[in-house]
Amino acid sequence: MQAASARVAGMVAGRAVVGLAVGAASFVTPLYVAELAPAAHRGRLVTVNVLCVTLGQVGAYVAGWAFTEWEQERGDPAHRPARAWRWLVGLGAVPAVVQCVLLLAMPETPRWLVRAGRSAEARHVIQKTVGSPSDGGRDPDSTRLVGGILRDIEVEVREEAESAKLTNSSEWMRGWHELLMVPKNRRALTIACLLQGLQQLCGFNSLMYFSATIFTILGFPIPTLTSLSVAATNFAFTAAALALIDRVGRRRILLCSVPFMVVGLLLAAVGFRFFELPPEAAGADSPSSSSRDAAVVILVSIMVYVAAYALGLGNVPWMQSELFPLSVRSLGGGVATCVNWSANFIVGLTFLPMMDALTPTWTFALYGVVCAAGWAAIWMIYPETSGLTLEEATGLLEDGWGVR
Repeated sequence: MQAASARVAGMVAGRAVVGLAVGAASFVTPLYVAELAPAAHRGRLVTVNVLCVTLGQVGAYVAGWAFTEWEQERGDPAHRPARAWRWLVGLGAVPAVVQCVLLLAMPETPRWLVRAGRSAEARHVIQKTVGSPSDGGRDPDSTRLVGGILRDIEVEVREEAESAKLTNSSEWMRGWHELLMVPKNRRALTIACLLQGLQQLCGFNSLMYFSATIFTILGFPIPTLTSLSVAATNFAFTAAALALIDRVGRRRILLCSVPFMVVGLLLAAVGFRFFELPPEAAGADSPSSSSRDAAVVILVSIMVYVAAYALGLGNVPWMQSELFPLSVRSLGGGVATCVNWSANFIVGLTFLPMMDALTPTWTFALYGVVCAAGWAAIWMIYPETSGLTLEEATGLLEDGWGVR
C-alpha cells in the first residue's frame, strides 16, 4: 500500500496497517519466546529478538543511504518522479513474507497447550526446548526436568480454572479484575509499565527518529552515515547484552547501565551548551572550531548513551512476561506494551518542539533527569528474575516487591 500510494491518504493507511502489525508483534513475540524458552536462557533468547530489531535498524539506515545516493545519481529531481522511497518502503514487505512462511512451522507454547487440554503435546514441546530430543525421553534427568516443568504449568492452569469458577463475570472482565485487584498482579503491572514507559521517555527513539536532523544541525557532512554509526553502536551493544543478560541479571544490568545513560545525556547537554547554532541564513557557513569540538563531544556522548541503553533498558522491559502469572500474562503484557507505544508517541511528538522551546541543552538534561528518576524506581521495586521459571518469578511478588 505504501509503495504504491499516490496520495498522502494512501501512505497514512499503509502506515496504519503496518503500525497495527508491528504493535501486535512487539507484544506477542517476547511473550511467545518467554513461554517457550528454558529459564536459564530466557533472557538471552528474548534479547535475540531485540538484536534482530536493531540489525533491521542498521539495515534500514544502510538502505536509506544507498537509495538516497542512487536517487542523486539519477539527476535533477525536479524533472522526474522520485522512486527511491517507494523501493525503500516496498522492500520492508520481504522480511514480513519470510516470517509468515516460517511461522507455519512454529509450535504453540506449552502453557497454551495445557490450557487447551493438550498436555501430551505440551510435554513434547518442553522436551524439544529444555530436554534432549535425541534421547527420545529415555534420560532420567531430562524426564524429571520435563515432568517438573509440566507439573508446574498444570498446577498454575488448575488454580486459574478454580479461581474462574468463583466469579460469574465474563472472562474479559475477570481478567481486568484479577490484574488490577490482586496485589501481586498489580505490582507486576506497575513494574512492567514503569520499565516500558522509561524505555521510551528516556528519549532514545527521539534520537533514532531525528538523528539525521540532529547531525545536520551539528554540521556533519553526511548525517545519514553518522546516524548509521549510532545504529551500529546500538546493534553491537545489544549483541553484548546477549552474553550478559542471564549471567549478570536483569536488575543488576539496569542498575549498572542507566547511570551511564544519565552521564551520556548530561554530556550531550553540556556539548550543546557550547555549540553555536548557526543562523538559518548562514546555514552554509562552516561551524567554528569550538562548535566542531562540541559536535564531536555530542556525538561521543550520544554513542555512550546508546551503548548503555542497548545493554539494559533496550532489552529488559521486553522480559515483562516473567512478572505475570498465566491468567493475566497476555492482558498485563498488552497493557505494558500499550504504555510503551503511548510513551513513544509522546516522545516523537514533543522532541522537536522541546528542542525549540527549551533549547537542546535543557531537552537532553530533562531526559537525563527522567533516567535518574527511573533508576531510583528500579532500585526500589524491580526484583531479580534471572534463572527462575516463569512460575517462580511471579511468586516473587506474592508478599511485596521481592527486592533483596
